[in-house]
Amino acid sequence: MDLSSITKQLSIGRKKSDDLVGLDIEAGSVAAAEVHVNGGVQLRAAAIQPLPAGVFHDGEVADPDRLAEALKELFSQHKLSKRVRLGIGNQRVIARTLRLPVIEDPKEMEAAVRFQAQEQIPMPLDQAVLEHQVVGGVPAAPDTPPQVDVIVIAARREMVASFLDPVRRAGLEPAGVDLSAFGMIRSLAGADELVPPMEEERVAEEAVLYCSVGSVMNLAVARRGACLFTRVSGIGVEGIVGRLVRELELTPEHAAQWIAHVGLERPLEEIEGDPAIVSATRGALEDGVAGLVDELRLSIDYYGAQEAAVPVSRVVMCGFGSAIPGLATRIESQIGLPIAIVRPPALTDYDEVSAARLTLPLGLALEN
Repeated sequence: MDLSSITKQLSIGRKKSDDLVGLDIEAGSVAAAEVHVNGGVQLRAAAIQPLPAGVFHDGEVADPDRLAEALKELFSQHKLSKRVRLGIGNQRVIARTLRLPVIEDPKEMEAAVRFQAQEQIPMPLDQAVLEHQVVGGVPAAPDTPPQVDVIVIAARREMVASFLDPVRRAGLEPAGVDLSAFGMIRSLAGADELVPPMEEERVAEEAVLYCSVGSVMNLAVARRGACLFTRVSGIGVEGIVGRLVRELELTPEHAAQWIAHVGLERPLEEIEGDPAIVSATRGALEDGVAGLVDELRLSIDYYGAQEAAVPVSRVVMCGFGSAIPGLATRIESQIGLPIAIVRPPALTDYDEVSAARLTLPLGLALEN
């Protein structure tokens, strides 16, 4: 399936200049979703465009010139709003959860967060963009005052600038930069209808692990829409695609098409296509799943060891990997948690691969 052929636009009424586009860049493709909010959420347009090999790697910009060209072409061709909210998710973004005394004054809280973050964030804070959000708390006890749990996100300024430069050179207006994991939570939390009514109260106190399996793997543990923990793993679909590119001399776009076609469900002899390519694709997928399982287990164990950890009850998956037949089922059987593939209602008219890829940019366009 050709990524350029699955680009689709939905137009509702007349566009307005305040429409916002969520923009998500991965190795192999860039995805954009234009949203208008006026008492409700309207998906105005969406587009997916392939990226040449070498433009983006491990969640970071590798070739800003070609990325700027691709963005300019995408937005011009599909007449998308120039106001964009950009998602960033790579291993140079650090997240930590701090437990602090309750501090009412925002400036004093910010100072306390920065002071504590110096011990927890492995980068010079004067070179970082630092954001924080209160995500929970502990009531007062006889011997201790009330406390709050604060998630702190830090990203190096030069890394953020490496994203913004090609965006601006493409003629776009960055209205904001967001953590990709936050966009994923916004997109999926409202669409997650997995909980039976009789269990809503109990599960409201449990956490959900949201997982976007794209070129890298974005993970976020959240409860009632509030992010408690997030991590980016370099283990994702990019490695599987790269193996097929090397072994079979395919383009990254064609390798992704074969991965979605072959999947992990059907016997090899039932899959149409060159038997050598089918067999090699299945082998790459089998090895790739092993790596994804290891990373998920590691992340769940790491999160569970934290003082403020809330039990994880299930996994909700999106991203290109969630559209690979059999991948979620295979992972579920090995990590011991139920996995559901959820698509936001705004994407119901899109095919499975498109909806999977557009879930994250849709959430980025949904500002808090």
